[in-house]
Amino acid sequence: MLSPGLAFADRTFDAILFDMDGTLISSIEAVDRSWALWGREHGLGDEFRIAHGTPARSLVERLLPAEQVEVALARITEIELGDTDGVRVLPGAAELLASLPAERHAIVTSCTRDLAAVRIAATGIGAPGVVVTADDISRGKPDPEPFRRGAELLGFDPARCLVVEDAPAGLESGRAAGCATLAVAGTHSLDELDADAHAPGVWAVAVRVTAEGTLVLEDRTA
Repeated sequence: MLSPGLAFADRTFDAILFDMDGTLISSIEAVDRSWALWGREHGLGDEFRIAHGTPARSLVERLLPAEQVEVALARITEIELGDTDGVRVLPGAAELLASLPAERHAIVTSCTRDLAAVRIAATGIGAPGVVVTADDISRGKPDPEPFRRGAELLGFDPARCLVVEDAPAGLESGRAAGCATLAVAGTHSLDELDADAHAPGVWAVAVRVTAEGTLVLEDRTA
């Protein structure tokens, strides 16, 4: 596995597209509590767990008959909006975001717009100008649409963008969109993540802005 400083030593990027949960913030405990409650309510048992990084609609459509989906989606949304206990910013995330020009980064999340706003507010990291949510797309991760949309809203070619993700579905989405990929340890270990570069967390990544405004990845641990 290569660090970002080594993997991207000869590259610059126009923008960075960040996943949110598990990459910039941690809401794992709240997510697990919310879905466990939802699972019990829908007869899925006490051991029910979800794969992080997949949109709620995709999960619900996979688990329940079509006629139950909308009501079930409304219920998990209600539960998640009401549980922000333990939601926190991950080490280095606020500093990394603050080092980036506003027009050069975005958040691309599988959360709904309302849920993303609640969790961003709970951590205090502040929302960038572009936040792509499940409400802004028709197909979620691992489809390429979310990251293509993020690049489009920033005005850049996806091939000139870097995706930072902690989940297999998100990394697959980024690759399919044509972006370079950086995996960080969050909801999965680095051994489970297929990416161009790997880092233990965003705290280990630094970004230098060139005179032309492009972005250079460096290793903070170097």
